[in-house]
Amino acid sequence: MSEITSKISEYSDEALCALVANGCRDAEEELVKRYFRSVRMYARPYFLAGGDSEDLIQEAMFGLLKAIREFDPRCDARFRTFAEVCIRNRIRSAVTNATRSKHAPLNDSIPFKSPMLGIGASPEELYISREEETERLARLGKQLSPLERKVLQLFLLGLSYQEISKQVGRSMKSVDNAVQRIRRKVAVNFGVFSES
Repeated sequence: MSEITSKISEYSDEALCALVANGCRDAEEELVKRYFRSVRMYARPYFLAGGDSEDLIQEAMFGLLKAIREFDPRCDARFRTFAEVCIRNRIRSAVTNATRSKHAPLNDSIPFKSPMLGIGASPEELYISREEETERLARLGKQLSPLERKVLQLFLLGLSYQEISKQVGRSMKSVDNAVQRIRRKVAVNFGVFSES
């Protein structure tokens, strides 16, 4: 097993899942490292009014762990596809279950993306979904300042406030202010897309 763990980063996602099924914790950690930025990226489009975005990142991480532990290499899907579906489903579940008063901040989440499609989506549904997402982001882009557009782009890529601050050459407070303005504009102009 020590030979396997020394070269763990060279294994494919599917091979790592097989190792996880055999109890290899290093393989699980490698997959978590590989997909952590994706987890943040999938959680980022959901703004939580009065809540912490880390809550949705945590939910997305639970989705990733479920994918790692339940992936079946005999099915026709690649691990990446399966993981994306599990992560997105967990996020949707968190938003849907947020109708309880103790989860009130989740009720105000607003996705930029079209309703999430699972593995069984037709090519037409995927195309329409991408077109709707592009149109929504274009409309939003016209209402944002150049700084807000850049901050939003980096935010949706999963960068932290500190990383965004370095990229745009502004203070973290300035970045936070830009994110808050973006949230207000999204809530006012795109509230019809909220999932509560």
